Amino acid sequence: MYKSSLALAVAVGVFAQAAGAAGFVEDSKLSVSSRTMYFNGDNREGGADNRESGQGFKLDYISGFTQGTVGFGVDAQALWGIHLDGGRGKHPDNSSFFPSDTDGSAVSQWARAGANAKARFSKTEIHYGSALAPNLPILVANDGRLLPQTFEGGTIQSKEIDNLTINAGQLTHAMGRASSNRTGLSIAGATADSNKFRYGGLDYKLTPDLTLQYYYSNLEDFYKQHFLGATHIFKIADNQSFKTDLRYFDSSSDGNNGHGGGYNFNNNGGYAKNNGKVDNKTWTAMFTYTLGGHSLMLGRQQVSDDGGFVWLNQGNVVDGNGRGEGAGGSSFYLFTDSMINQFARAGENTNFGQYAYDFASLGVPGLKASVSYLRGDDIRYKSGHGTYNEWERDARIDYTVQQGTLKGLGFSLRQGVFRGQGESSADQDQTRFIVNYTYSFL
Repeated sequence: MYKSSLALAVAVGVFAQAAGAAGFVEDSKLSVSSRTMYFNGDNREGGADNRESGQGFKLDYISGFTQGTVGFGVDAQALWGIHLDGGRGKHPDNSSFFPSDTDGSAVSQWARAGANAKARFSKTEIHYGSALAPNLPILVANDGRLLPQTFEGGTIQSKEIDNLTINAGQLTHAMGRASSNRTGLSIAGATADSNKFRYGGLDYKLTPDLTLQYYYSNLEDFYKQHFLGATHIFKIADNQSFKTDLRYFDSSSDGNNGHGGGYNFNNNGGYAKNNGKVDNKTWTAMFTYTLGGHSLMLGRQQVSDDGGFVWLNQGNVVDGNGRGEGAGGSSFYLFTDSMINQFARAGENTNFGQYAYDFASLGVPGLKASVSYLRGDDIRYKSGHGTYNEWERDARIDYTVQQGTLKGLGFSLRQGVFRGQGESSADQDQTRFIVNYTYSFL
């Protein structure tokens, strides 16, 4: 798959042999990851339930760099998903857990592969290919189901200046977490797509405890977005700290957005001052107090009144037959991106909190638990008249084996409850049970 990227990978491999492959081979890493997942989405208002389980495998090869002033390398990835349970009636046709067959049931298995060519000069790295997984304020690759979402394009990261990291790139396609196909890039509610998402930004460590961020991104014909962030950690004692995390997004319309033709933004199902257009300012503030194994976080988020928060989301993109491409499922850089809901509609004021405990403090390393609660108020109806509210409660417990033959084997049990009013998504209870294991060959 993705012939251009694989051709690049082969070319780099041949070059590595010619250039002296000591670093290329000696620094290589090869691993296979296994994820078994049970997913139960119980729609409380009569909608289609989603009860499925699957087995996913991910093979990753990450080379080192060839010797010389400019080093070259290649990363390759193969993904394979196997459906274990959940036939017709348990697998909604729009499920983001597993691809759908022509009769609406889940396919028995699916797979895809991709590769990146890479180059390094001094402290600057360039990656180009179809197995990119950005984790940036303006784009977060989603890994919330059986297999991860990946992107196609090119990225560059530079750390030439002490305490400063510069990131830039252009992405052209996305590969959904429940798809073997690639799609263009889009936003919620739009049926058209774009092949040009450009971004640039920097992370500056002003002091050892204070990091400042600025990013700009542009999805052509959809939106432009500015991001400002600041993170500060105040160390009170060896096992005691207070963290402040501030984030601000300013998003506006670009090109065809708001003029129909499939480029409209549905404002996450909420109100819009200018129908179909992106017009939003969102800020959030989080404060976390940590003492030993205890961690308590409280925060507040405000979405502006003119329209909903926007991020890359290919969920509405369809193929030539009008069927979903399995591209659903996306993430964004706010705490309100929770298990079930996003709390990102126009006018929404969200108060949230989370308590977490690391049982290593009690002599049980690898065991962690947390519970969080979010409540969004003042959500504007699409008509602009009146407001409503919604809330969600999430809990999870995770354990990773720390030693012995099964070292690294991880278990995660997660449960969420969402309830809404007005135009909120349907009430839902959701349970996920996940078993992860990664074996490294190199």
